[in-house]
Amino acid sequence: MKTTETATVRVETHGKVPNGSADFAAAKVGALLRVTAEPVLSARVMLAVAPDPAVGRPAVAQATVDMNGRVVRAQADGETMRAAVERMGTRLRARLGRSARDWAAQRGARPVAQTGEWRHQSIPGRRLPYFPRPGDERMVIRHASYTSGPQTPAEAVAELDLLDYDFHLFTERSTGQDCVIYRVRGGYRLAMAHPKLGRLGPLPGPVTASPFPAPRLTVREAATRLEATGRPFAFFIAADTGRGSLLYHRYDGHYGLVTPAR
Repeated sequence: MKTTETATVRVETHGKVPNGSADFAAAKVGALLRVTAEPVLSARVMLAVAPDPAVGRPAVAQATVDMNGRVVRAQADGETMRAAVERMGTRLRARLGRSARDWAAQRGARPVAQTGEWRHQSIPGRRLPYFPRPGDERMVIRHASYTSGPQTPAEAVAELDLLDYDFHLFTERSTGQDCVIYRVRGGYRLAMAHPKLGRLGPLPGPVTASPFPAPRLTVREAATRLEATGRPFAFFIAADTGRGSLLYHRYDGHYGLVTPAR
């Protein structure tokens, strides 16, 4: 792995990233950050190329920006690294613009599309391919949820959109339950570690709730479940902590484990 720093943008590269791509990505993101309305505490770009030649769009570009304590994220893939960076820049521009508006006022409802703005709901989602790493070579990469405190389902949807995620782990405010909110056709689905739908209160229009509890599993058992179901993630109660957790496939073929923020 190589690391390049340009101004406030830190760029990491993984795999056979073409020469000049790091500088191009840093300049692309840096230009967007120079016109933001809020202080930028940090900015990181990850560029990766899948090692499998059979992957149709092997280049991945991901930007994560800390806007005065609020995380804004954008990711895109492409046939070439330049195409991936261009797409990522377009998505990041839209999310920075949305962040600059009164985000708190949007939390109670689905954000309203602006003229000419790219929105995740406007284009059918396509899950990025991940490297088909053999099972005995996969590692679990653990990291905490970005969420800093309990949220309502409406706030969780707003953060899901802002971070450009397909699923988001959070602690539901009224019940204290570890939950995951994820995209489904026509809206969002809420799953709770221990469903307490009677205490949940009214949900925003595009959100429905699952009545089924999360299974209690070890991380190894969660990986087996992830492979067996073919779903994008496995939501489970960790056997060692008793907290809701998420296991998913990373782009590099390893597993990503998301645990609740402290």
